[in-house]
Amino acid sequence: MSMNVGSSGGAKNADPEPMMEMNMTPLIDVMLVLIIMLIITIPKANHSVNLNMPVGTPPPPIKDPVVVTIDVDFDGTILWDNTIVPDRPSLEAKLVEVAAQADQPEVHLRPNKLVAYKVVAGVMASAQRLGVTKIGLVGNEQFQ
Repeated sequence: MSMNVGSSGGAKNADPEPMMEMNMTPLIDVMLVLIIMLIITIPKANHSVNLNMPVGTPPPPIKDPVVVTIDVDFDGTILWDNTIVPDRPSLEAKLVEVAAQADQPEVHLRPNKLVAYKVVAGVMASAQRLGVTKIGLVGNEQFQ
C-alpha cells in the first residue's frame, strides 16, 4: 500500500501553490440568508385609503333637497337658476348666501363642453373659499 505524500519534484517544489479561486459557497449562503431575512422583515404594502364610512342605514330624507343650478355657458356667461349673473362679485354674494344657511342647498355646477377650464375652476374655487360644502358637477356625460 503506497501513499502519495508530495510531488516528485523534490525539495524545490515543497511549498504548495496558492489557490487562485475564492471559495464562493459561503458568500452565496450568507447572501441568500440576508435576502430571506429582508423579504421576511419588509412590511406588507398598504395601498388603501382610510375612509370614515357611516354606520347603519341613514334615515330617509324628510324633505326634498333644495337645488341651486349654476350653468356656465360656452362664452363664460354664468347663469344662476337660469338667470344671468352679471359679474363675479354678484356670483360670490349669492354663494355667500348659500354658505350662510344652516342646511345648505345642493349646488349643481353644469359647465358647457366648450367653456374654458379657468372659468369653471374659478367658480369652484369661489364656492370652496366661501364655504359652500354641497357642490357637484352635473352633465359629465357630454365630456365622454
